[in-house]
Amino acid sequence: MSLLKYESQLREPLVDGNKNYHQITEDIIRPIEMKPSRLWYIGFFISIALLLFGVYSVYREVTYGIGQWNVNKTIGWGWDITNFVWWIGIGHAGTLISAILLLFRQGWRTGVNRAAEAMTIFAVMCAGQFPIWHMGRVWMAFFVLPYPNSRGPLWVNFNSPLLWDVFAVSTYFTVSLLFWYSGLIPDLATVRDRAKTKFRKMFYGIASFGWTGSTKHWQRHESLALVLAGLSTPLVLSVHTIVSFDFATSIVPGWHTTIFPPYFVAGAIFSGFAMVQTLLIIVRKVLHLQEYITVGHIEAMNKIIVLTGSIVACAYLTELFIAWYGQNPYEWYAFKENRANLFSPYGWSYYLMMFCNVLSPQLFWSSKLRRNITVTFFMSIIVNIGMWFERFVIIVTSVYRDYLPSSWSTYYSPSIWELGFYLGTFGLFFTCFFLFAKYFPVIAVAEIKAVLKTSGENYKVKMTDLEKADAEKFYIDEVAHAH
Repeated sequence: MSLLKYESQLREPLVDGNKNYHQITEDIIRPIEMKPSRLWYIGFFISIALLLFGVYSVYREVTYGIGQWNVNKTIGWGWDITNFVWWIGIGHAGTLISAILLLFRQGWRTGVNRAAEAMTIFAVMCAGQFPIWHMGRVWMAFFVLPYPNSRGPLWVNFNSPLLWDVFAVSTYFTVSLLFWYSGLIPDLATVRDRAKTKFRKMFYGIASFGWTGSTKHWQRHESLALVLAGLSTPLVLSVHTIVSFDFATSIVPGWHTTIFPPYFVAGAIFSGFAMVQTLLIIVRKVLHLQEYITVGHIEAMNKIIVLTGSIVACAYLTELFIAWYGQNPYEWYAFKENRANLFSPYGWSYYLMMFCNVLSPQLFWSSKLRRNITVTFFMSIIVNIGMWFERFVIIVTSVYRDYLPSSWSTYYSPSIWELGFYLGTFGLFFTCFFLFAKYFPVIAVAEIKAVLKTSGENYKVKMTDLEKADAEKFYIDEVAHAH
């Protein structure tokens, strides 16, 4: 009965079915020990093909120059920086699920945190490519690093948000990688102990750092998790805030606005959770993990999507209102003519963004739709399309027509090599994710076991029966005492 103090019986189980500790290990570790399915091979080779196309696209840009892209005199930040901000945003959900929900003791994170953390690592790896290759002369990249040099006063500009990006993103990547890997160690030791070949035993033995599962190991493991969660929580807020400063600290109409930091953070969480949904709905089906990634997990994430989507919608309307209220003719022109005018060159992208990010998430106010797997899958894709167009609208519609009509650029669209670079980052992301899903546990085995006896379906049934028995006994005692 003491367990009832920690878990409400009104909440649905986090682990479905009649599971015990051994069965959990079997279900989650088995995909690692089996030969990959045909679907895995098809997805993996498609990812490799996209990655190779991306590598060739980057080769073209490095060899022949930035002129291979369609950037021009007003649009110096085009498709590539749009993709940079988009990928950074996708990387936000993993650390949020891992760190903030861990600190708030949210049990439902256990089924989804491992895949979300891996997604964060791979998304930040993809994002980091864009600013590097956008330099053009990439062999001069060491100029951006603040190190003592023999070039006299030639130092990076510490007042520039672009430099803050370097520190923020690299710190975020490092902490996220440590968080993800430290959580893997107990599960890697489980795979090591079950390994049947010498190579696998050696590989997972090295990867698990000699984990024995002793009390001291668990104590240090949990202490490290809390420390990293404490470090990660401000990073979730700071990274996209600093990315927003790239725009907000400029004087470009449509960019210099103080609402960008909270609005970018909410948008990042919004798109990040959508990508987690896309990946986990596929993973739970392909690896037969429906009893661990339950409809309850899907619904909990959909609630966060509708919350952050509503914050983003509020930010869009606030932007429009302030542009009108501020009485700056250039600012108002950027919104009224460049974005909100359906017949302007990019008006279609603004309304597509509004439909995907403002209107479509409102479907999740319905409990029935929140728990519908098919609707959730398509909605997650729509949200990420909308969030990509949000970054595109902010960047392109603000700069393609500047103060001088004589400088206005023609219609901007990406070249085949810009598109190829973007597809290449998808190839990198999914190649990494396929390898992760094959060689590492997609779900945290140890954490699922930790919540089994409070949130497992069969244990909840037992607890409910005990609760009813106690209630009946209490009622009989009360009646006897009254007589």
